[in-house]
Amino acid sequence: MKKTYRIAWIGKKSPFCGNVTYCKELVRGLSERGHEVLFVHFEDPENASETPIEESHEVKIPYLYKSQMYTIPSPTSAKILTQALQDWQPDVVHASLPISAMDFNLPEICHKLGIPLVSTFHNAFDRRPSFFSGTSYLTYQLYAQQMADSDRVIIFSNLQKQLLMRVGVSEERIAIVPNAIDTERFSPGPSAFRQRYPDKLIMTYMGRIAPEKGLDELLKVFMRLALPQTQLVMVGDGSQKQLLQSLYSEVPNLVWTGFLGEAERLDVLRGSDIFILPSQVEGLSIALLEAMACGLATVATDVGSDGEVLEQGAGVIINPGKVKSELSFALQLLHQHPDFVANLKLKARERVVERYRLETNLAAVEAVYASVLSSPRPVNGSPLLMAG
Repeated sequence: MKKTYRIAWIGKKSPFCGNVTYCKELVRGLSERGHEVLFVHFEDPENASETPIEESHEVKIPYLYKSQMYTIPSPTSAKILTQALQDWQPDVVHASLPISAMDFNLPEICHKLGIPLVSTFHNAFDRRPSFFSGTSYLTYQLYAQQMADSDRVIIFSNLQKQLLMRVGVSEERIAIVPNAIDTERFSPGPSAFRQRYPDKLIMTYMGRIAPEKGLDELLKVFMRLALPQTQLVMVGDGSQKQLLQSLYSEVPNLVWTGFLGEAERLDVLRGSDIFILPSQVEGLSIALLEAMACGLATVATDVGSDGEVLEQGAGVIINPGKVKSELSFALQLLHQHPDFVANLKLKARERVVERYRLETNLAAVEAVYASVLSSPRPVNGSPLLMAG
């Protein structure tokens, strides 16, 4: 009989980002597999309810400020979390980081209560020197002690593992479990969005509209190429959206959708031909996996773990230091060779189904829980070094 657990999941429900999607998918998947999951997240105190934890399976933590990138907890946040964990008595706490300044208190809170802590660390990275990779590396250094004090740290690739070991996280604590998606839900299918541009080659970016995503370069390339019968779709919201919209307001065949819900995003992906991700840093992009699962030919920079996703011809990989030239060449190539686009669409879908299915991810996370719970428990509030 399969072992089930009580899991206190500390994560995000808003504002929308890849971490929100990760939390939603994992919480839903673990619940469907028979585990009891308590979702702990930051919420406006005015929206908090008095529904008992056992009925709501949710704990809402108050905050002072919340954005796509980070949350500032209220002075009472740690106390509320500690009391909730004491009352609910989970087998394991799983934190999907980074979330807030309270992240750094989690090892102490959990180990004082005798509860093992698993941390998934989503922060973007790149092995090449750049402004964005340097800033990202500072975040890894900042979180080094938190991760070292967690019972396990889940990351997405061997490249990220090497980075964690460089900042002092012992190899025994690290588990590689790539991001994954529901490949039944994200799959090729009919699209109402497609009917708006029936005769065009549709190129789509989907994600945060932020400086590290390299969107200024994408828009410059698209404007300069002026490819006939081509539509560029920018899906998402973020700090750079207003600026980029004003700078490129005269570019023809360019549409900004703003934030879209899951059903609308799925409809856009199913109606698109090419997915473009010109980021300067990434973790492992869930939007990339969703696009590939929907059968889009993909062009992405070799940053974070994204290059690994596109190995074996599953997409076009470009150098983040040469985005203008290599993206320009790639888009012209795809525009001129529809057979190549069709081949990439098939390979993209095959790659995700083979390596990045949600069912595989959930089984691997369950194995991490089993490993942690079979290890010696913390002594005097400090986690013990685990056996591999």
